[in-house]
Amino acid sequence: MTRIEILEASAQIFSQKGYHGTSMQDIADAVNLQKASLYHHVSSKQEILFELLNRGLHLLIDVVDKAIINSSSPAENLRIAIKAYLKSLAEHQDLTSVLLLEYRSLEPKYLKRHIDERDKFEQIWRDLIIAGIQDGSFACEDPSMAARALLGVMNWMVTWFRSDGTMSAEEIADQITDLYLLGLTTRRTLNEN
Repeated sequence: MTRIEILEASAQIFSQKGYHGTSMQDIADAVNLQKASLYHHVSSKQEILFELLNRGLHLLIDVVDKAIINSSSPAENLRIAIKAYLKSLAEHQDLTSVLLLEYRSLEPKYLKRHIDERDKFEQIWRDLIIAGIQDGSFACEDPSMAARALLGVMNWMVTWFRSDGTMSAEEIADQITDLYLLGLTTRRTLNEN
């Protein structure tokens, strides 16, 4: 039994039962270990959660960073980043749902370190929006609020997306990008106001 296998099983159980609904015995059972043997690999459920959150966050940072490396315009960068992000949320549903829904279960000593890392991820999105403001393609008074609003819309996908649903993650990404970049108003509506 490897630590990675324990983490993967833990992510699946946390995703299904929630952090507080999961016991160390549940994790031990999932990986066919005695509970005492599990403690040779990990010291606590908090340690498991913290490591899962870090793994999820680093995965998403890496995916988004790699996706936007060769793009040209800020709008295209944002479209590519959204698509890469939502595709990763769909491909790693257990891990990303733990990341997005269970971080509040961290004890204060872990939470501070996690928030520092999460802030780095939010900065990627702020920078994408700021680049669009600087080149004149985006109009936005508060890039931080705009980034958080976008992340809020995208992050909620972990609660409703189904891989066998009517739309793929890429199709959802295209619709969210269009909605975010173009808004709900039509050109006619804009001209009437």
